[in-house]
Amino acid sequence: MGTAAAAGGGGGGGGGARRWLRWLGLCLWAAGAAAARGTDNGEALPESIPSAPGTLPHFIEEPDDAYIIKSNPIALRCKARPAMQIFFKCNGEWVHQNEHVSEESLDESSGLKVREVFINVTRQQVEDFHGPEDYWCQCVAWSHLGTSKSRKASVRIAYLRKNFEQDPQGREVPIEGMIVLHCRPPEGVPAAEVEWLKNEEPIDSEQDENIDTRADHNLIIRQARLSDSGNYTCMAANIVAKRRSLSATVVVYVNGGWSSWTEWSACNVRCGRGWQKRSRTCTNPAPLNGGAFCEGMSVQKITCTSLCPVDGSWEVWSEWSVCSPECEHLRIRECTAPPPRNGGKFCEGLSQESENCTDGLCILDKKPLHEIKPQSIENASDIALYSGLGAAVVAVAVLVIGVTLYRRSQSDYGVDVIDSSALTGGFQTFNFKTVRQGNSLLLNSAMQPDLTVSRTYSGPICLQDPLDKELMTESSLFNPLSDIKVKVQSSFMVSLGVSERAEYHGKNHSGTFPHGNNRNFSTMHPRNKTPYIQNLSSLPTRTELRTTGVFGHLGGRLVMPNTGVSLLIPHGAIPEENSWEIYMSINQGEPSLQSDGSEVLLSPEVTCGPPDMIVTTPFALTIPHCADVSSEHWNIHLKKRTQQGKWEEVMSVEDESTSCYCLLDPFACHVLLDSFGTYALTGEPITDCAVKQLKVAVFGCMSCNSLDYNLRVYCVDNTPCAFQEVVSDETHQGGQLLEEPKLLHFKGNTFSLQISVLDIPPFLWRIKPFTACQEVPFSRVWCSNRQPLHCAFSLERYTPTTTQLSCKICIRQLKGHEQILQVQTSILESERETITFIAQEDSTFPAQTGPKAFKIPYSIRQRICATFDTPNAKGKDWQMLAQKNSINRNLSYFATQSSPSAVILNLWEARHQHDGDLDSLACALEEIGRTHTKLANITESQLDEADFNYSRQNGL
Repeated sequence: MGTAAAAGGGGGGGGGARRWLRWLGLCLWAAGAAAARGTDNGEALPESIPSAPGTLPHFIEEPDDAYIIKSNPIALRCKARPAMQIFFKCNGEWVHQNEHVSEESLDESSGLKVREVFINVTRQQVEDFHGPEDYWCQCVAWSHLGTSKSRKASVRIAYLRKNFEQDPQGREVPIEGMIVLHCRPPEGVPAAEVEWLKNEEPIDSEQDENIDTRADHNLIIRQARLSDSGNYTCMAANIVAKRRSLSATVVVYVNGGWSSWTEWSACNVRCGRGWQKRSRTCTNPAPLNGGAFCEGMSVQKITCTSLCPVDGSWEVWSEWSVCSPECEHLRIRECTAPPPRNGGKFCEGLSQESENCTDGLCILDKKPLHEIKPQSIENASDIALYSGLGAAVVAVAVLVIGVTLYRRSQSDYGVDVIDSSALTGGFQTFNFKTVRQGNSLLLNSAMQPDLTVSRTYSGPICLQDPLDKELMTESSLFNPLSDIKVKVQSSFMVSLGVSERAEYHGKNHSGTFPHGNNRNFSTMHPRNKTPYIQNLSSLPTRTELRTTGVFGHLGGRLVMPNTGVSLLIPHGAIPEENSWEIYMSINQGEPSLQSDGSEVLLSPEVTCGPPDMIVTTPFALTIPHCADVSSEHWNIHLKKRTQQGKWEEVMSVEDESTSCYCLLDPFACHVLLDSFGTYALTGEPITDCAVKQLKVAVFGCMSCNSLDYNLRVYCVDNTPCAFQEVVSDETHQGGQLLEEPKLLHFKGNTFSLQISVLDIPPFLWRIKPFTACQEVPFSRVWCSNRQPLHCAFSLERYTPTTTQLSCKICIRQLKGHEQILQVQTSILESERETITFIAQEDSTFPAQTGPKAFKIPYSIRQRICATFDTPNAKGKDWQMLAQKNSINRNLSYFATQSSPSAVILNLWEARHQHDGDLDSLACALEEIGRTHTKLANITESQLDEADFNYSRQNGL
């Protein structure tokens, strides 16, 4: 262990004693000198001194490396035998004797002296040392034979810095991928040991072979599992402190995979060309933890052709057979002309017929046949007679009961003014003037009408005298309709306090009947009674918007103002000498069309009628929709409600059909139809990129508390009628439009809608707790039932002097689009700036008839049809006219029409009812080379002349 200084040579006892005394004296001198000079004098004790015969010191315990923690000193120990003296030497200098603490004992086994010495080393001593190496100390022990040195023990100040040299970073990895999280602990003495935590629980790599934490403090997960998702933390620790890294979030995601295709569905049409479809779902596996949705289409379609069923038909009867012993002969026929095929119906009737073949001369039961036959015939005649009498009695009873019930139901509503057209259920216009100065509600139908100043309203006029039996017999019995269209003078309107544009509707018409052009009308004059008018505020809430108009052979246009819904009746669609009262309505209540599966309602439910009306030329119905049109993302269908209340698919917009035609524009669908009814558009999203267009708007009004102000944010389908319903409701509630509405594209990606209020002035306003942000589920927005969807926010002023409000409304879809509505308004009505919303420019007059209803003059239209309906060798026919007007699909529909060009122009009229862009039509015609006349340059006088000539030709 140590080095020894050789003892002196042999010699006698006297010489040995002298050498011992010299060595002892030298030790005492060295100790005294060291005590006098201290350890800072730089003089070292002798490395070896003479010693008596014996053994060199052997260290039983040597000083160990030590660390000073904070300001606590450390003790260095050493123990040796045999040892006369032990001293510490630190950094090459002897430690002062006073700093040593020594203990001496006797080793019982060897009888040698054992000496143990320790010293304390402070933090200050280590910090004050500046050398090329660490602070160190060493023991030097003396025995009779010499000295021994122990190992050097280093003394260092322990520490651990706060910041990690590299924190682990969060990652998103696919399932079964490799995860590597790097961690470099803070610098420290001694070096820190690293431990990993997952969700605050230690990770034991020995129990999980999939995890390795031995590679340079890094965490390695060989194959990621769903259970490996979590928050990972790197822990570093030494004898001084522990440190935590920033947590790293690991997300193990699963990309979606397609399931197997379903079987192909049955052909959607029973007869002819249709389509089949099959579908698959993104559930094998389903996307998880933000994994990608499946790429590709979820629905595939192919065309199919179904054989049309052929009903069977009878062949001609065969010849009569020979007369049988029973006095009858037979004849037969077969159902083979043609036989039923492809599920067609079998022939109706008997396939075999028999009759007597002896003219009654054959004997049956010993009686001539002619004696038996008349009795049976007489019995049969009696039965028929009694049956007819019984049916007549029942019919009369039912009629009497029906009339009685009807009269009772009408007893509360007498009629003072009856038009003879009510006998056939039609609607006519009546004109009234006030007759008494003191009571503007009294009407007299006998007075001549004044047509100079008037307004037209549709509403129930209830002029009552329940005891007037004359009216009960003459009017109530023959007037099946209680809704009468009345033209009332302005003075009468003002007396009721009704606005000029108000429209009220009573009971719906049970039916609409045609009017002949040559009918005579008369007025029934009841006795002079005191009439009254039903209070308009008691009318039930309307569940539909409705408009009507009377149309004849000249055709016309019926428009529902500010809704985007219109109906175009072409010229000649109604036969001459006939006129029909045509109505159109929009359902504003709960929709009767219930979506199946992923289908959503994209338009309002529009009804046009009467349903039993027959047209000779297809009419055009325009219905607004809220879909962002794309054949890649949407499969849009036109549906019709049956008389039983069920909805049936008429056609898909992309299908080929000869029964109707659909032209889909960005905001509306124009449909060519030949039968009236209730129609609506539905959409089936093919991918999650399918988009519905929503209109977002914010309204505001004061609440009951003068310090509160309410904001209502609406998200409705982007159809004019849906927004008009919101405006109407807000007007009744006293709401004010605060910002011009904006368009929001809402994706079908199953993510919800968030509506939040931002940038509220902090010292002027405050929002009620937990209401600053509201979230609407995806299904509530995507499958809306046309009820206005809105979120309400309540703001409160700190003082009544605050009159200005400025904030932002953020409407956004998670992983989708967003819109910002900037609110800058005054809550005082006198200072508020009105936001004017420019609605769709519909016609001021809902019904327009005759030439004025069409953009193309009739004479020009006739020339175009005559030119393009005729086939041409150069291919310049109606097909090119359709192509120039962006009609490139389902041309077979036009081929089945008597005048394809006329139907194409009808479709053009429906598409351009607002702009009437005749110039573009003229350019298209010039490109074809059929005409060089620019329609836009036709002067107004020419148009008037054309209309006048047209009127003369049609006897107007």
